[in-house]
Amino acid sequence: MLDIEIISCLEDNYSYIIHDKNSNLVGVVDPSEFKTIDKHISKKFKKLDYIFNTHHHFDHVGGNNELINKYSAKVIGSKIDEHRIPGVVILLNDNDLFKFGNIVFKVIFVPGHTKGHIAFYSEEEKIVFTGDALFSLGCGRIFEGDYLQMFASLEKIKKLPKATKIYCGHEYTKNNYDFCNKYDTNNVKLTQKREWINSRFVKKIPTLPTTIEEELNTNIFLRCNNLSIKKGLGMTDSPDELIFKKLRNLKDGF
Repeated sequence: MLDIEIISCLEDNYSYIIHDKNSNLVGVVDPSEFKTIDKHISKKFKKLDYIFNTHHHFDHVGGNNELINKYSAKVIGSKIDEHRIPGVVILLNDNDLFKFGNIVFKVIFVPGHTKGHIAFYSEEEKIVFTGDALFSLGCGRIFEGDYLQMFASLEKIKKLPKATKIYCGHEYTKNNYDFCNKYDTNNVKLTQKREWINSRFVKKIPTLPTTIEEELNTNIFLRCNNLSIKKGLGMTDSPDELIFKKLRNLKDGF
């Protein structure tokens, strides 16, 4: 059984402290900064065994070195990011498995935001850490990859079991909702989320985790095959990949 604690970092980042009760292993996913993470770990666990990094951007690895220095934690990351993630020693490829105590994480290669971006998925726990690949009602900007890579990465994530809980790297849900609502106007399930999102935003409560099923119903970037969305864009006969490219470009300027 895995305990997951959502930690707010920087302006809008989320890191996750994970604890396997059976083995008593402690990990952190994408530690944005040292002090905030250390405060929680030193108070509750007084140790850190592993750091999981989804990609190399500083707002996801900023706490690595200091956490390594204090706790001798081992860093897990993509083989492609071998020279870009601080302190990485466990290098994994697509479909590789990593055993965290009794919990098995499968690596899903999801490039697009960066070339080496990975997600960590546990079938048993029904969770996935998606970093900046997939957000609640959104997806990451394309920095190092291309549109086809990002589209293919989201298609991979879409195929996970619907009950899978998604833990992503940022609190972008309110802005993402506004964008989705503008271009997916006939989506009743999306409209129904508005009050819930606004109430949590006002109270500064995380809108995560979300689920694969929820995102399939409401996240416009996972709905590129929807005819209503295509009509609204004036691209009725366009393939899904071009719909995604159009939406991603629109979101970049939103």
